[in-house]
Amino acid sequence: QVQLVESGGGLVQAAGSLRLSCAASGRTFSNYAMGWFRQAPGKEREFVAIIDESGEFTYYSDSVKGRFAISRDNAENTVYLQMNSLKPEDTAVYYCAAKMYGPSWSALEYNTWGQGTQVTVSS
Repeated sequence: QVQLVESGGGLVQAAGSLRLSCAASGRTFSNYAMGWFRQAPGKEREFVAIIDESGEFTYYSDSVKGRFAISRDNAENTVYLQMNSLKPEDTAVYYCAAKMYGPSWSALEYNTWGQGTQVTVSS
């Protein structure tokens, strides 16, 4: 079973940038599609971005499209989320997640999650 650890969160001003990393342990990272999700207080966990096993296919929520970019380096067992033009409404705990047999926009389909990293965007 793969284990995930997120890092790179912090406090940033609006219009700034952050790069989140998700490091995976285990020997089968390339067999997993990966997703980024976020959760603000009092809200449901929402989809942000997904990437397939090879990195060929990516998909984004409408709220982050054009501002965020998901990527992966299978040789380093790491998935990234580059976040540009950040807005206060991006403030949330960000989680990475792993899923076998193709990517999905639904958090329900993911069985392995990291601990989360806090992103706070000030106005």
